[in-house]
Amino acid sequence: MFETEVMGTLTIEDIIKATGGKVVYGNGNSHAFTGVSIDSRAIREGELFIALRGSKYDGHDFLYKALEKGSGALVNFPPAEPLRGKIIIYVKNTLNALQDIAHYMRMRSNIPVIGITGTNGKTTTKELIASILGTRYRVLKNTGNLNNHIGLPLSLTKLGDEDEMIVLEMGASAQGDIKELCGIAVPDYGVVTNIGPGHLEGFGSIEAVRNTKLELLDTVKGVAVSADDAFLMQGLSMYHGKVVTFGIENKADVFARDINIRDRGSDFLLCFGAERQVEINLKIPGTFNIYNALAAASVGDIFKIDLQSIKAGIESFKGVPMRLEIKELFGATVISDVYNANPASMEEAVKELVRLRKVRAIAVLGDMLELGSYAEEAHRKLGEWMSKLPIDIFIAVGPLMAEAESLFAKKGGQSFRAATALEAGEILIGICREDDTVLVKGSRGMGMEKVLETNKVDTTRNRGTGNAV
Repeated sequence: MFETEVMGTLTIEDIIKATGGKVVYGNGNSHAFTGVSIDSRAIREGELFIALRGSKYDGHDFLYKALEKGSGALVNFPPAEPLRGKIIIYVKNTLNALQDIAHYMRMRSNIPVIGITGTNGKTTTKELIASILGTRYRVLKNTGNLNNHIGLPLSLTKLGDEDEMIVLEMGASAQGDIKELCGIAVPDYGVVTNIGPGHLEGFGSIEAVRNTKLELLDTVKGVAVSADDAFLMQGLSMYHGKVVTFGIENKADVFARDINIRDRGSDFLLCFGAERQVEINLKIPGTFNIYNALAAASVGDIFKIDLQSIKAGIESFKGVPMRLEIKELFGATVISDVYNANPASMEEAVKELVRLRKVRAIAVLGDMLELGSYAEEAHRKLGEWMSKLPIDIFIAVGPLMAEAESLFAKKGGQSFRAATALEAGEILIGICREDDTVLVKGSRGMGMEKVLETNKVDTTRNRGTGNAV
């Protein structure tokens, strides 16, 4: 499920201090584990297995398998018999224990922690911040977008003695989620990328989304936010910590000017007030990625990274897989942004399709999930908006996106409906021509990467990134 890596020294005594657990089999408080794993298939020699329970699985069912390599386990009910040479620690709740261990290691390290949240752009911004800070410091970051109540603490357990900075993406699907993650990681500084309608099924309203993301403010002593997001800025009225703003349109502490958008990226002048500036050649496409770069540069400036190092950190970043990757299909340009989708990120991706359009623009879009009662309205708005754009063909995947397709078709646009991503791929193969520009995007649950699962797709030109939900 999650990869494991070497972490700092963690003894049995440390685990007992962190979790309040009790050793039921084995002895020797000086024993040090080499890592933590929750996956019996991936555990390595010397690691501690944490038997998590989920709605569809129970790690205790795989305990003996895990201990073939692992040297110990955290459980909330012990095995019937001791296992020779293996240490079994009882805790009341194994998930809480994982989080407690992560918190213990974070507090023991006493190094700066930066937490990144927002509706879109979290993963890209996290990677850009790590790239900038990495020019001077050894940085620990979440692997991929392991940003929830399991992934974040698991990432923290990889903290080593040589690490000097921690950069953590923090995701949320319901109120209280960011507060919970802050309780584990205790960030010193934060970034809120933007606020938009994502995961509304769990939040209920856009106001609740903002309130949840801004739970970060209860912990951090400083935060970087977009000056161009008026709704976000309104939520900061009661915050008394340091606020650093970034933007393009409104007055901001960190801003971009002289912007030149290219097919595969952009050039702009990165400005810190009126006195300091540096030219940037951003390797990832889209105006929204300029915002992500500005957010990252703001953090770099907070930690007094010099301009040339900020420039090097931004320009060396090549993108995140499955986010606005540029591919080739029959000589056509394919924008593959298949990791996830919400109304805001969908709009940005469609704008990029229109901008890159050469001859025909083809949109292959899957349902935007987890929008709750707002789902149908969001898809109708999308279809209405797209009908006014120079989009030549629309392939809709899923029942919700069919709502968008019906409005697009009423305005005279050519369109198709597909039940699955694979079916959409077959339609695309049949109509795609050289010099077409194609966008493939949808929520993670739609599996939109399957649209391009054909041996006729050239993926050698992958680059770029997009926005995470």
